[in-house]
Amino acid sequence: MLWYILKLVILLPLIGGLVWASLKFARRMEGRFGTAPGERAVKVVESQMLSPTIRLAVLEFHGREILVSASKAGLVRLGEAPARERSAED
Repeated sequence: MLWYILKLVILLPLIGGLVWASLKFARRMEGRFGTAPGERAVKVVESQMLSPTIRLAVLEFHGREILVSASKAGLVRLGEAPARERSAED
C-alpha cells in the first residue's frame, strides 16, 4: 500500500506537468505548420496590440485589405480598402 501511494505522489505531478508542457508547446507551435505562406488565401499584413485584450489587424484577402478588431468577444470589421502593392523586401 505504501509503495502504491509513493508511486501516486511521484507520478501524478509528473504526468500533470507533462500534459501542461505539451499544451504550452502546442499553443506556441500553433499556426507554424500547414500550408506555405504563398498558398494561403488570407494573410495577416500587420498587427498591433491596443490593450491586453484588443488587437487591430490588417488582413489581405482576394486583393483587398480588411482592418479588423480582435478581442475576446470576436472579430469586428472596421474598414476595407484595395490591397497596396508590396515591394520585394516585404
